Amino acid sequence: MQKIINFAVVAHVDAGKSTLVDALLKQNGVFRDNQQVVDCVMDSGDLERERGITITAKNCAINYKGIKMNIVDTPGHADFSSEIERIIKTVDTVVLLVDSAEGPMPQTRFVLKEALKYGLKPILFINKIDKKDARVEEVVNMTFDLFCELGANNEQLDFKILYGIARDGIAKYEENDDNNDITPLLDTIIETTAPFEGNENDPLQFQISSLDYDDYIGRLGIGRINKGKIKTGQMVTIVKNDGSIVKEKITKMFVNEGIKKKEVTEAYYGDIVTVAGCPEISIGDTICDPNHIDPLPSIEIEKPTLSMNFMVNTSPFAGKTGKFVTSRHLRDRLMAELERNVGLEVEELPGSDGFKVSGRGELHLSILIENMRREGYELGVSKPEVITKEIDGVLCEPYEKVIVNVPNDYSGTVISDISERKGTMELMQPAEDNYIRLEFNVPTRGLIGYRSNFITNTKGEGIMVRSFDSYKPYAGEISGRKNGVLVSMETGKTFGYALYNLLDRGTMLVEPATDVYKGMIIGIHNRENDLNVNPCKNKEFSNTRSSGSDEAIVLPKAKTYTLEEALEFIENDELVEVTPDAIRLRKKILDEKERFRSNR
Repeated sequence: MQKIINFAVVAHVDAGKSTLVDALLKQNGVFRDNQQVVDCVMDSGDLERERGITITAKNCAINYKGIKMNIVDTPGHADFSSEIERIIKTVDTVVLLVDSAEGPMPQTRFVLKEALKYGLKPILFINKIDKKDARVEEVVNMTFDLFCELGANNEQLDFKILYGIARDGIAKYEENDDNNDITPLLDTIIETTAPFEGNENDPLQFQISSLDYDDYIGRLGIGRINKGKIKTGQMVTIVKNDGSIVKEKITKMFVNEGIKKKEVTEAYYGDIVTVAGCPEISIGDTICDPNHIDPLPSIEIEKPTLSMNFMVNTSPFAGKTGKFVTSRHLRDRLMAELERNVGLEVEELPGSDGFKVSGRGELHLSILIENMRREGYELGVSKPEVITKEIDGVLCEPYEKVIVNVPNDYSGTVISDISERKGTMELMQPAEDNYIRLEFNVPTRGLIGYRSNFITNTKGEGIMVRSFDSYKPYAGEISGRKNGVLVSMETGKTFGYALYNLLDRGTMLVEPATDVYKGMIIGIHNRENDLNVNPCKNKEFSNTRSSGSDEAIVLPKAKTYTLEEALEFIENDELVEVTPDAIRLRKKILDEKERFRSNR
């Protein structure tokens, strides 16, 4: 039997995880010499490629010195940390990437904590050592301090350190040696991690750590075989998380080979496999031999911290471009998402054609919305709301760790802004090139809508990263958006003449000749209150020409929002209308008189 080692590559976002996996695959014969291979080959989704982030954990495999190595490329963004929590239980070690200039970041803490919790001994890989602002020795010391802070035992503290440039496929034992390939990393993994041990004659024990779905064969369960072996056609007993027992038959089975899944008829202890034939399988379920029922402890997934309401699109433009517009369509799509997205919760809203969808953050939910939009769905989405809970009789809300790097000139504005949002500064230290590094602890509620402010206040030169910290006592009232909006009081096409005359009232969100409707938000008011305006009014022509009446109208370019920015911008009485061809802002109540009555 072939020896097997499973390892995960973990890090903060943009540390170089997917790039390192690329190098491991390329240098171990996964691709033909003449094969054209895109960067970050494991990021196969459209949104992953567009945004340059990993959204879901991916498995691949290489063979090195007679050992099969299953590699797991994990997400680095905090909103997808539920992926990490599950994957850690399927691997024998982790490669922890840390940027040589940035050092440990918020998500570094989370992934390292999970690895240490399950007794793994991480290998530290200091990446991007070719950066001009690299501070390798300091970053190693910072990471060691983080190990100590997270309660690493003596064995875990004796971790191996490698240095490299993942982009170029280089790993080194010492910062200044002249090695030019990735083999030191693989040799270190073999040196420090024993292949998975077991006996194929042991009773089967196999826990599900991930889910997938195939349109032809249905729900798929993914995980590592802890004991014994499994065959297609085999009858198995599934011990559910609630203790109930179900009997099923394994119909198909796959293992990783390079970046593809290879169908097999049997698989053995230590390997990561994908099985079909268990339609009700869930994360944490244990597949056992019917004669030896021995379930593993269930996998605990942290609960969502943020929710939005997904509702049927009720705007006058509903159904013009979307294929899926009814509540049944929404329900079916959200239920299908639950098949694989375990960090998500969905509940039907009473008395309305809508659903409360809860996730791990704005990005987590906005990725789902964007995927639905591209698939042809139309929906209205409400302002994000944090999920509070009571702990020991005290109302608590989620807090986040926020790290910002900003030019010195803007630090005062950032500190003041975050303080208004109930944030507490925990660290302030100089950084490279006249920058300063600030660390805060901020209620998630206070960060909703802050990113656009941050970009404006730092002239786009600041960098901000955030990750979930913990639940803490409710921070009290936090002021929301400081500006009101300009709301269309007519349905029709906008005219340049009307928009030009509205410029002194605020910033436009629409261009001339844009279709608008009553209750649609067409601009940002300069003042705090909302203002109803007519953007569809055209210039009245007469036989009398006046001086200056016919000058060419020049309008500044309308401000546009991405989906995330739109969700952050809206208030409780507003919605984001999402369709395949547009993202619009609107009032929940479209009629002006009804809005007035509801606000009295």
